[in-house]
Amino acid sequence: MKKLALTFVFILSFGFAHAQYDNWAVGFKLGEPTGINIRKYFNNIHALDVTVGTYGGILSNDRKYRGDEGIYKNTGVSVQVHYLWHTPLFNSEAVHVYYGLGGQVNSRRSYPKRLNGNFEKDISLGGSVLGGFEYYIPDNRISVFLEGGTYVELLPRPFYLSPNISGGIRFNL
Repeated sequence: MKKLALTFVFILSFGFAHAQYDNWAVGFKLGEPTGINIRKYFNNIHALDVTVGTYGGILSNDRKYRGDEGIYKNTGVSVQVHYLWHTPLFNSEAVHVYYGLGGQVNSRRSYPKRLNGNFEKDISLGGSVLGGFEYYIPDNRISVFLEGGTYVELLPRPFYLSPNISGGIRFNL
């Protein structure tokens, strides 16, 4: 009975692995945010895009925020998730355009004026929009991309805006 169950699990695992072929991409993105990027494609229209890495080191360092007239001074840890729609550009299989909505969670230090130069650790939460172009290198599993958007913080600094501009490379599994 154990052998039958193991055989069944092996067959299901192989089928699941085969079904993922050309549906996942893993890469690296440099910009805002910078980090590891994982993308799961669903059919030929939708995708889920996740980036885990750093935030605030390039475009948002030493930026004032609303409220206490304080500033963000450092790079923080970030998790960004977007639901995307993508389509070939001019019916080209090599170039795709994508856009979507999502959210972002960051951990950063803020320096409010009320603390006279001392910092407090903030966990921030906000929404983001994203759009970009992706070029699939012919006869290869590698693609390069350039994307831009914005992050709008909701907590703890409502309406703090930050641009999200990045580029990178993905390996399509």
